[in-house]
Parts: sequence; structure tokens; C-alpha cells
Amino acid sequence: MRKKVGSILLIISMMVLAACSNNQGKGTEPKMLNVELTINPEHAQVNDVVTFKAKVTYGDEAVEDADEVKFEIWRSQSENHETIEVKHSKDGVYQLEQSFSEEGTYYVYAHVQARDLHNMPKKEFVIGAASEPEEKSTSKSMNDESQHNHQ
Repeated sequence: MRKKVGSILLIISMMVLAACSNNQGKGTEPKMLNVELTINPEHAQVNDVVTFKAKVTYGDEAVEDADEVKFEIWRSQSENHETIEVKHSKDGVYQLEQSFSEEGTYYVYAHVQARDLHNMPKKEFVIGAASEPEEKSTSKSMNDESQHNHQ
């Protein structure tokens, strides 16, 4: 008899816990860490100032307190990657202004860590005359932007 009552209480307890956990998840969709990376201009001349912006949002909310935002920039076919940490400007935008002394095709990753998520979109840009790109496929849609969300 005791085992039967104990089993019934255990089953009822499990049902109550399951019902509570189901109610907590209702109405809350998981949010994504989004990073909109822009480069202005995407084709500049040597020594022109290029502005890199990462607009960071979590769901519909602008992220003004990211744990870390860095721009990793390198010239195509180069092993020398420069990583620059940037601070928040306003409205979820993290910005860097940079000039380049050498012509060629360049790439930038925006490494963003916020809300326990990591996102790193990549874009290509050109200074002066383009050089050989790193990827064999030069399709604009393939090289334009690749994003990764990591938890």
C-alpha cells in the first residue's frame, strides 16, 4: 500500500513539474543575436577613410552593452590579420574608421559576443585595384556576407 501511494505521489509531482515548465516557455520565442555589418565605401582608394559599422541587435532590442566587438581585417592572401576592438557608438552600432596604404581585396570579420551568443559576419571590400580574392568563387552573393551564430 505504501509503495502504491508513493508511486502515485511521484507521478502527480512529475505531472505538476511538467505543467509548470511548459507554461514558462509559452509566449517566449528564442531570440537571435543579429549583426548587420556595413562598409562605407565598399570600394575606396588608398589612404581614404573606410567606415566599418556593426549594428548589433538581440531580437528587436539594440545591444548597447556587448561583451566584446572586434573587427578582424586582412588583405587577401595575407596571413597578417589585424584585430581591433571597438566600443559602442549609439543605438547598438559599433564603429571603426580605418585607412589603408596598400591596394587590394580585403576582408573583415565582425566578431560580436553578447547575450551568451557569438556572431561573426564577414564581408569583402576593395582598396584601389582588386587583387586575387581568397575564395575561388567570386560570386557577389557568396562573398557578400556570411554569418555564423554560435551559442
